[in-house]
Amino acid sequence: MHVQFVLFDGFDPLDVIAPYEVVHAAGMLSGGAVTVELVSAEGAREVPGGLPNVSLRAAGVLDPARADVIVLPGAVGDLPTGDEAGEEERARTIPAILARTLHTELPRLAKEALDREDTVVATVCGGSLILAMAGLIEGRHATGHPMGRDVLEASGVHVVDARVVDDGDLVTGAGVTSGLDLALYLVEREVGSRIAHAVEQFFAHERRGTVWTATGPAPRVAP
Repeated sequence: MHVQFVLFDGFDPLDVIAPYEVVHAAGMLSGGAVTVELVSAEGAREVPGGLPNVSLRAAGVLDPARADVIVLPGAVGDLPTGDEAGEEERARTIPAILARTLHTELPRLAKEALDREDTVVATVCGGSLILAMAGLIEGRHATGHPMGRDVLEASGVHVVDARVVDDGDLVTGAGVTSGLDLALYLVEREVGSRIAHAVEQFFAHERRGTVWTATGPAPRVAP
């Protein structure tokens, strides 16, 4: 399994580093059955994160034909403010940072990945908003950071209040630290539970919550 983590200007470092370490550990514990790399839509470059003086180096270009799993993180920035905010203030907000990815090659490459039968697209936190704003996951089940779920709903997404949502070739995580749980679940789903369990023990972290899938009978009373 080859996993590509996508970097873009303003990405949230924790959305990337936490699940990246999980996948990297799975590679070590599986004898190389899992490989991982950092990429960007533009190719190899230094990509500034959303925290001061934090950047990561993308080693190559996002390539849906090479990746079995593609992971999109969210962003770090200011929270949205009122209408009185100036243009510079609005540009620093998380929605503005995520929206700027729509003017790159990322939406086209993400669509190519979703159109492929053998590629899984996963998101952490606000990463699902990128797909939603690009019009790529209308009618799909997904989650994201609670503060952005209204945007998901407005984009025609069936929002699920769960830490990890598995909708087949689309797997989404909720808040920032859900990246750990999402990565562990992907390792379990794609590689096997024994490797996933070994990674859990290695990081002394147990997954939280039930991974939501559209299986089984629907509850009679909504929670």
